[in-house]
Amino acid sequence: MSTETSQRTDPDELPPFSEQLSQQLGGVKGVIEAAVPITLFVVLNPILGERQLGPLDGLQWSIIISAASAVGIAIWRAARKESIRYALNGLFGIALGAFLAWNSDDARDFYLPGIIWGVVYGVGFIVSAIFRHPIIGWVYAVIAQGGKKEWRQNKPLVDVLCWITVLWGVVFLLKNAARVWLYLLDADNALGWVTLFGGTPVTIALTALTIWAVRRRMKSVPAEEAETDEAPAQQP
Repeated sequence: MSTETSQRTDPDELPPFSEQLSQQLGGVKGVIEAAVPITLFVVLNPILGERQLGPLDGLQWSIIISAASAVGIAIWRAARKESIRYALNGLFGIALGAFLAWNSDDARDFYLPGIIWGVVYGVGFIVSAIFRHPIIGWVYAVIAQGGKKEWRQNKPLVDVLCWITVLWGVVFLLKNAARVWLYLLDADNALGWVTLFGGTPVTIALTALTIWAVRRRMKSVPAEEAETDEAPAQQP
């Protein structure tokens, strides 16, 4: 096995599993911060209900508090000169949902942008895998490998990433099919809890599975190449 190959695939050079998982999710702090706005809305909306609290009703207060927390997190991270990428992603979704729910006076619309994007993501994942350009592969390469494209030359790894991308797509479609059903039933509280527990926890599980599968494939490369290099020497 060549030195170049050994340097590229040596399992000892892979960051620890927990470190890779933390990096791709933005760290424990990033995960918590991303969940704060939606958690506040899911919890406060049924508590405050339709009661009039001063100039605003319960739904409007829930929207304001949720949106304000998203803005506050982004400002806090910026003030500390920390990355606001994850905060901005969450802020955009919260702002759009808040705008729709405020104008319609319907709590269900707070979740509508997430439902639509979830369906788009699900279809996009599956289509990308069909054409063997799995989205998860590109995302993993950008985040974990500095955008390198060597993974495209590893057919078994591409196969693994295609299947994982299909899994991501199927999970997104099933999750959002349930959310559409609850939306049509006007079950805004149940829709909120499904959104909450089907969001960050599911993403963490899928991300962990992706990292495990890729690491397993990368660790198997040195052994396979070593067998190939030794094969000629074993021939009479």
